[in-house]
Amino acid sequence: MTLAEIIKDSNYKLTQFSDDKIKAIEGSIVVKKNKDKQAAYINCLVRKKEIKLTPEEVIRQLYLMVLTEDFGYSISKMELEYGVSFGREKKRADIIIFDKDQTTTPYIIVELKKPKLKDGKEQLRSYCNASGAPIGIWSNGDSISYYHRKDPNYFEDLSNIPRSNQKLSDILTARWTIDDLIANDKLISERKSLKDLIQEMEDEVLANAGVDVFEELFKLIFTKLYDEMESGRNHSRYLEFRNYGDTETELKNKLQHLFDQAKKKWEGVFTNDAKLMLTPSHLSVCVASLEKVKLFNSNLEVVDEAFEYLINKSSKGEKGQYFTPRYVIDMAVKMLNPQEHETMIDPAAGSCGFPVHTIFHVWEQILKEEGLDKSHLFTLETKPTRCIDYVQEKVFAIDFDEKAVRVGRTLNLIAGDGQTNVLHLNTLDWERWDEKTKDDEDWLDVYNDGWKKLKRLRVDKNSNQDFGFDILMANPPFAGDIKESRILSKYELGKNANGKYQTKVGRDILFIERNLDFLKPGGRMAIVLPQGRFNNSSDKQIREFIAERCRILAVVGLHGNVFKPHTGTKTSVLFVQKWDDKLCPKVDDYPIFFATMQEPSKDNSGEKIFVRKKDFPKTKNRTNENEVAEPVDHYDEMPQNLEEYLLDVHGHLIVKHDLFNHGGLTKDGIAEAFAEFAKKEKLSFF
Repeated sequence: MTLAEIIKDSNYKLTQFSDDKIKAIEGSIVVKKNKDKQAAYINCLVRKKEIKLTPEEVIRQLYLMVLTEDFGYSISKMELEYGVSFGREKKRADIIIFDKDQTTTPYIIVELKKPKLKDGKEQLRSYCNASGAPIGIWSNGDSISYYHRKDPNYFEDLSNIPRSNQKLSDILTARWTIDDLIANDKLISERKSLKDLIQEMEDEVLANAGVDVFEELFKLIFTKLYDEMESGRNHSRYLEFRNYGDTETELKNKLQHLFDQAKKKWEGVFTNDAKLMLTPSHLSVCVASLEKVKLFNSNLEVVDEAFEYLINKSSKGEKGQYFTPRYVIDMAVKMLNPQEHETMIDPAAGSCGFPVHTIFHVWEQILKEEGLDKSHLFTLETKPTRCIDYVQEKVFAIDFDEKAVRVGRTLNLIAGDGQTNVLHLNTLDWERWDEKTKDDEDWLDVYNDGWKKLKRLRVDKNSNQDFGFDILMANPPFAGDIKESRILSKYELGKNANGKYQTKVGRDILFIERNLDFLKPGGRMAIVLPQGRFNNSSDKQIREFIAERCRILAVVGLHGNVFKPHTGTKTSVLFVQKWDDKLCPKVDDYPIFFATMQEPSKDNSGEKIFVRKKDFPKTKNRTNENEVAEPVDHYDEMPQNLEEYLLDVHGHLIVKHDLFNHGGLTKDGIAEAFAEFAKKEKLSFF
């Protein structure tokens, strides 16, 4: 009988434990028949008697091996089912390790009974408070958490527990470099996502802290990104976003100074006088939770997913703004194939997924030309000048939601080495831009450099209507109608089929026309639209409007699960190229590329589905021979047996979809089929 069979119908998993420990336990199992059922028994390491292996007991026996073999704790210092008194009531703690000097005083308590973190932490907190134990551990065999009980109200995260020959202070004061962070990344070792940690902080301290949760977490992530980048460019530098035994006040002063440095490096995200508003004790808990997390990876997806959660939580999906999954963005980027000399804009940018992934696409071309490798810490490393110039001169983004703009600016400032062209404007109301750009001093302080570069791309230097961009990619908001006659009167699509202006028009319809204004002749666009725009008879006028101005290159139908859990709206991506005598000569009849996504990529609840090795049996994980693939470092739900899953060259799990292949790791998809179509049709950009 295997341990996997024993725990299969429970909430426990085995991912925390090494194969040799699992095999050692399995080799000691005695199977007995009990009322027509078979049950597994084993001699307990501590109790020295035969006990039945329930799912919880499996995890306990494995963790006893971890404590003895990996941390050096003596069996003689342990007790199981230790009675913790709560007045007249007694509860049983799963594992207790006693203090080596005061041999009857609990030092470490381990909680395994509650396999969900929130329940387990509550139980652990009560045990530690009642017994006085300074250290608590919770695990369900998959995730694991270590806590330091500072006082009854605050349990700070620990990076690990002390070994038997160490003191707690040794763990608290150990200095870390970026290499230590890579080796001990909590997202890997504890099988958690940054979103999990944010939710934990919300439950623990932020909900009652009397602060704007989005703002304060944004400040902390912003500060930590800066700290990691500084150490990533100087591997001997000690990380500062870490509590090395500081008092709470000392820690807050240190973090405020680091935040001030980050604001200076990446201007225009926070005001110059912005301060960390959390109390020293609340801040201490948050730092303890985040200090062991590596935010930078090869594609910024860790912070991307955290910001998506925070923005969606704070805006609650109003205005129909939903983040585009990064694999949909990558498909669009591959199909439009941006080049280093071309300008690109996203006029409904959200957190800048399309611009950031366009940057990665062009950077890979540049690195290939210069014979350089892209490592898993690519986003924080110093780049060739060509890479920085591309971000600073060619990539633009606009959004009317200030929170999204600030997040997008942060990611672009990192990519652009402190400069960015992400602007806070209402794309549809271009007539009012001059009010912002001429009279609003606060706006100019933040956005003027990017605005000056955007102005250079205007067709008429006195008008903000038409621009000369090569590429536009966008997922405009679907929900909400524009009702202002002043705005509607500026758009052809503001009229009905009889040529009369309507009282209201869908926001995404106006974005179609506005986006085409941004493109020069021969410019190309990818836009995510509700499926109805392609099917509804009432939208025929929109389709005719597009066909008159552009060659329709492709329509890709996305699966209904793609935007879950936020919305189940069925969507498609439309690809067009504006007619142009040279780049796209007008013809009356031409083929169009149609494709429909067959793989859902997410389940019905919106959780990602990942590629298993058995899906592609002839494919091996490939890495550059000089580079070690980074282990899995994000995702909301970690699969139980990671060895069953296919990883990309940076060690990231691969979402199961058919939009493109992953550098040959999966089958060719829609993007590769389109590239063949584009070459056959002699399209200008392939």
